[in-house]
Amino acid sequence: MSDQVQDRQAAPADPGSGQLAHGALKGVDSIVMAVAGSAPGYSIAASTAILVGAAAVAGPAALLWCGIPMLGIALAFSHLGRGDANAGAAYSWVRKSLHPLLGFISGWAVVVSATIFMVAAALPAGTATLSLINANKTWSTTDITLVGAVWFLVMAAIVAAGVTITTKAQWIMSCIEVAILLVVGVAALFHESGRHGTPFSWHWFSPTAFGSSHVFAAAALVAAFYYWGWDVTANLNEESKRSKLANLGGIIGVVIVFALFELYTVVINMFFSQSDIQTQGSSISTALATAVGGSFLGKLMIIAVMLSTIATLETTLIQVSRSLFAMGRDNTLPKAFGKIDAKRRTPVVATAVVTVVSLVLFFVSNHVGSVGTIMTDAINAIGLQIAVYYSLAALAVTVAFRKELFKSASNALFMGFMPLLGAGFMAYTLVENLFGSGSTLNAETKWIGIGALALGLIPMVWYAAKKVPYYDRRARLASEDELELQLADVAA
Repeated sequence: MSDQVQDRQAAPADPGSGQLAHGALKGVDSIVMAVAGSAPGYSIAASTAILVGAAAVAGPAALLWCGIPMLGIALAFSHLGRGDANAGAAYSWVRKSLHPLLGFISGWAVVVSATIFMVAAALPAGTATLSLINANKTWSTTDITLVGAVWFLVMAAIVAAGVTITTKAQWIMSCIEVAILLVVGVAALFHESGRHGTPFSWHWFSPTAFGSSHVFAAAALVAAFYYWGWDVTANLNEESKRSKLANLGGIIGVVIVFALFELYTVVINMFFSQSDIQTQGSSISTALATAVGGSFLGKLMIIAVMLSTIATLETTLIQVSRSLFAMGRDNTLPKAFGKIDAKRRTPVVATAVVTVVSLVLFFVSNHVGSVGTIMTDAINAIGLQIAVYYSLAALAVTVAFRKELFKSASNALFMGFMPLLGAGFMAYTLVENLFGSGSTLNAETKWIGIGALALGLIPMVWYAAKKVPYYDRRARLASEDELELQLADVAA
């Protein structure tokens, strides 16, 4: 990257300007945020039963064959983030490389998926907390929702306090979480007694383990949700110091959570039958820890899941507030979203609005059905939405770097083939789950997933008709030319 571009992106914000806290995060912070965003403890607890329901013992294959294209998408985000440090991330990149309308849809997909996720994350936070109080009591959905809402408000306050405080909280929570997961997971590999599941087989990792393309597509949708969240590092790139480690944060994060996801999917298959996994639901990781080390490890796992869930509530709040800030700054949403707190350098209006909306959704969900039903519908709906913006962002990097692709083998692989693989995989997952004859998604999930995206057409048409600069053709071409110059430096 040229010195001028690097200086412009890394310069600290003027206290009187409407800018985020540039350079507040170090490179290693990006790795911690990526792991916290994917929330391994939460994802394992919340999604394992759903993955088993979709793919049976082929869960490890789903995570592997989704993990490879996900790495391609992480590469795409890394390359684009080096060229264009923007809190909107895919929202900005897709606009410059493909089209403003697609860029807005990418940003809106982040907003709605993150907002729906607040419900899916707050419920396990409430469940884990109440389990520590009394593991033998059957708590109502209302109790769980209230406790989850309290945790959410605590995280909202930390996010509003500033990105430096937020990152320190993530270091504490994520280090404890990952340490517990490693202890339990490794112990389970060597713990022979108590196994009542399926004997280990390398076939679990084979693409033939699915049996049909419909099963593969359904499992891939859940697997995408497992990984989702690492890209919070892209939304924080305006607030990160420009360094090689910061650019690799998302990639390293994907590799770390991939290892944890595979470890736990394998040992859970070995310890429990498919019906037992379905019965345990979101308590499956706690049941595994208890089977390995008794009630002590079981309680430690509850703590790990609780910390993971709270941590991912925080990173999701960061991601959605930064996306709304970027959209408000460009006036593709009301300008108020682009307002920055002068002291803390955080998008105060965006954070407040998403907090209120999420709290409303918490209590609306209380009347929808059981915790299990809410979790399944939310996870699948979010899978549809993230497939949209991941595929567009991965395609954008190939288009943006089109003049650089064939200048070296590494460019062709890491800027061309891998991102295109990620884009194609996500597009296939989306189409097959929406329109495939063997799709297992219910109508409610499809309406939540695509209906929430369709709501974005209202502000998109409104502000496009007002001819805000984001949609102006000449402004877009000028920004595209600037991006090409920056990306040429990156490729070099």
